[in-house]
Amino acid sequence: MNDQIFDLAQGLVPANYIKQARQARQARESLLKTLLAQRRLPEHGWDEPTLKLALAELAALDSNTFVGNAGVGEREGRVICPLVAARHFGLAHGIGRSGDIAEAQPKAAGSSLIYALTNALAADALRRAGGAGVSECVTLPLATGMSVTLTLLALRQLRPNARHVLWPRIDQKSCLKAVSAAGLTPVPIENLLDGDELRTDLDALAAKLSEIGADDVLCVLTTTSCFAPRGVDKLLDAIASASRHGRLDCFIQSTDKNFLVPVGGAIVATADGRHGPELLAKVRSTYAGRASISPLLDPCRASISPVLDLFCTLLHLGADGWLRLLERRRARASFPDFRRKLEAVAAKHGERVLHTPNNGISMSVTLTPPEGSKPAGSLGVDRASCGADHLLALVAPPAALSLCASLFVRLVSGLRVVTPSAAGKTARRSVASPSSAHYSGYPCAYFSVACAIGIADGDVDLFLRRLDKAARCPAYFLMALAEWKKPPRQPKAKAGGADGAAGNGSCAAKDRDFAKDFRPNPSAKEFVPAAQPAPCMTAAPPCSVEKAEEKGAAAE
Repeated sequence: MNDQIFDLAQGLVPANYIKQARQARQARESLLKTLLAQRRLPEHGWDEPTLKLALAELAALDSNTFVGNAGVGEREGRVICPLVAARHFGLAHGIGRSGDIAEAQPKAAGSSLIYALTNALAADALRRAGGAGVSECVTLPLATGMSVTLTLLALRQLRPNARHVLWPRIDQKSCLKAVSAAGLTPVPIENLLDGDELRTDLDALAAKLSEIGADDVLCVLTTTSCFAPRGVDKLLDAIASASRHGRLDCFIQSTDKNFLVPVGGAIVATADGRHGPELLAKVRSTYAGRASISPLLDPCRASISPVLDLFCTLLHLGADGWLRLLERRRARASFPDFRRKLEAVAAKHGERVLHTPNNGISMSVTLTPPEGSKPAGSLGVDRASCGADHLLALVAPPAALSLCASLFVRLVSGLRVVTPSAAGKTARRSVASPSSAHYSGYPCAYFSVACAIGIADGDVDLFLRRLDKAARCPAYFLMALAEWKKPPRQPKAKAGGADGAAGNGSCAAKDRDFAKDFRPNPSAKEFVPAAQPAPCMTAAPPCSVEKAEEKGAAAE
């Protein structure tokens, strides 16, 4: 609303009321004006009405929202579902053009402006987080792995004869897939075991570089965050120094892990004034097509949603909110407190937290089975992940119950289990099949958890209670850490039993016997041991789990 509209409104509503409303409106508009002028995080986060007003104003600059617009092209920002249109605030044209994702889109001035502002805000956020030398960044509507691939493809155009990527080992498949998808050859550099911690072997890295030859090595792909016991390669605080005195072309981070937005975006940034700008320009031009709403309908398009999500989140946080998040994770509220509590629970069960001083995000706890107890292999799988596939496997009891799946059905996610057997297999596997151990033959089994940005005290305390079974709810039908420590039951001999699952007490028979004692009673408010075996097992309803834990905590 401009001044003329407010003046006309005074003929219908008392002037003093209109004056107050105009001032309130101008206060919100001044925030957008300041953002356009300064192109950095606002000192204080914006409230929701201000965000909605800004998005409405910017969306009105795209041609699909023009009053009386007659679109006769193939792509006119037509969205048939009102819910989808509302979800994207009317931004349907996308950003960039087929030659450059950052190029202004003629039909989408508003979307192009959002993209430019998002890149500026992201660069400012990275500088405030410790990357003081960050000069430029590109927000990509791609997840991290695909963004690494795109960056490698761009770098390959600058160095067409180089075919190898030196990769200090970190067992996450996205790294290897990103290199392979770019048509390059990964060269893993095995880690050094320093006490409990795994560290990058710099001597081996230098030796391999000399062996292959610098002209045939496209780059070194290292990682600044990973699961313990791998120590991270600390680059963030040294980005400016590394860029000045060595060569650090760019660094890539996911938007969901660092900025608490839905999965699907990444930021490619640089602090290298010599090589970085050229590489980022090549990354922008390598992106195929526009970034638009429907990646599934057009292979040349991705989604504008990650860009819009990051734009809104950074404005919502503001500089002070962003710094509070970082400080909370670094300080008392998160990592040190989490580690202290985890050490106490681990010690109670005869375990310990591995000493990994160079990893300030992830922690690992040993899993040492006592003599006669369940094997360590019964606690996890090679994939070392926790998801619905484990839960489905548990419905028809498997030969071994997983600690990670046990906690998953108790509404604990993110725990990763690695066993020595899984680590040992890596030596006989191809490099494309890592074990999640970061090392071939780690001396013990362990599970890892992360203290990532945004974690709450309640998450930590609830996880530790469930890990320790402090809630005293034995009717959870899967074993937790205390249950795993118990020796297995002796199988009952059957008359005439030959060599079979029932006769010799196989793992499958033991699991069925164990599970039978902890069947959920669906009609009860909390779990009780079932008198008769049920045809299959089902996970506890969340409300039943919470009530049982609250009751157990109150009893303490």
